Amino acid sequence: MSEAKHGRGGRRWLPWAALGAALAVGGGLGAGIASAANSSTSTPAANTTTSGSSSGQVSVCNVTSVANQVIPSVVTISARGAEGAGTGSGEVIKSGGYILTNNHVIAIAANGGSVEVQFADGQTAPATIVGRDPQTDLAVLKVDTSAKLKVIAIGSSSSVVVGQAAVVIGAPLGLSGTVTSGIVSALDRSVQVPGEDNSAALLVGAIQTDAAINPGNSGGSMVNCSGQLIGVPTAGAAVPNSPGGSIGLGFAIPVNLAMTIADEIISTGSVTHAYFGLGAVPIPPSAAAQAGVPEGLYVQTVTPGGPAATAGLRMGDVITKINGQPATGTVQLQELALTMKPGATVQLEYSRGGQSATATVTLGAEP
Repeated sequence: MSEAKHGRGGRRWLPWAALGAALAVGGGLGAGIASAANSSTSTPAANTTTSGSSSGQVSVCNVTSVANQVIPSVVTISARGAEGAGTGSGEVIKSGGYILTNNHVIAIAANGGSVEVQFADGQTAPATIVGRDPQTDLAVLKVDTSAKLKVIAIGSSSSVVVGQAAVVIGAPLGLSGTVTSGIVSALDRSVQVPGEDNSAALLVGAIQTDAAINPGNSGGSMVNCSGQLIGVPTAGAAVPNSPGGSIGLGFAIPVNLAMTIADEIISTGSVTHAYFGLGAVPIPPSAAAQAGVPEGLYVQTVTPGGPAATAGLRMGDVITKINGQPATGTVQLQELALTMKPGATVQLEYSRGGQSATATVTLGAEP
C-alpha cells in the first residue's frame, strides 16, 4: 500500500499489510527487510503484562494464556491479483467459516484474483470474498472446510479503557501466530489511511496501542486479558524519512463497529452507508478573516435532490457547527456518515450572506 500523509507534524499512517515477495513495509519503505517463512510461530517474550483498570487498580494479564486461547482463531491471509500479492491476518468470527479482515489485505484479489487462508495448525484452504467495505477498510472472507474452526470470543469496545492491557496476534511479515502485548494508549482516534481509487478510508473511533503492530498484522486480533476481540489492528504511524516498522503507535478498528459492518456483509454481501450529499472543505482562519466569513466548512457542492439540498443547504454556505460542535474538518461529516444509518438526522448550523441558520439534514442511503 502506498503511504498516507495527513499533516499535523508530518505524521504518516500506514495500513499494515505486507506486500510483495520481499514483504516490504508500506509498499516500498524498508526495502531491506527479508521475506519470512509463513509457517513460523513466535512465543510471547513475556508471559504477563500489567495494565490499569477502570477502578484505577493495576491488573496482570497472562499473555501466554491469552495467546494459547486466541491463536487457534487467527489466520494468515495470502492474496494475489493482477497487480501483485500480499499477506495479512484475520480471525474466525462466526461458524460456517466466516473470517474478518481488512479490505486492504484482500483488495488486490477482488477482481479475478485468489485468496488463501492458513490456519494455526498449518493447514490451508482457499477463501472467497463475501463482501468488503473500502470506506471502513473491512472485509469478510469465507472458507469451506471440514475442519472445525475455533470462533474467536467477541468482546465490546465500549468497555475498553485507556491503560488496560492489549494483546495483538497476527502474521507480521508472514510470521503466523506472532504475539505482542502492551496497553491501550488512547481511544477515539480518527485516522485516515489510503483507500481505493485515490480515496481515503477512515478508521472511526480507533483504539490506539503501543503493542507492536507491523506489516502483515492488518486484519488480525487485538484482544483483552480474557481473550475477547476488542479491535482489528489496521494501521501504524511511521516517522517521516525513516524505515518502516512499529514505533509503538498503532491503531485498531473497534470491534463494535467491525462486527456491525461484518454482520451486514454476511447478511447482504455489501454495506450501505449514510450520506449528506454535499462536498465541503475547511476554511483556514486566515482565509476566513480575509473573506469576512466565519471559520468552518465551505460547501463546494450540493447534490441536487440529496439530503443536504432537501434540508436547504446551498453551494457557498459555511457550516459552522455539526450537532452543536464547531465544524473544524470534513472528517466529522465522514464519521457520522459511517456510523449513522440512513434516516438519522444531523443538525448543521451554517452561515449564508452574514446570516446564521440551522438545517436538519435527514441522511440518505449512499447511492
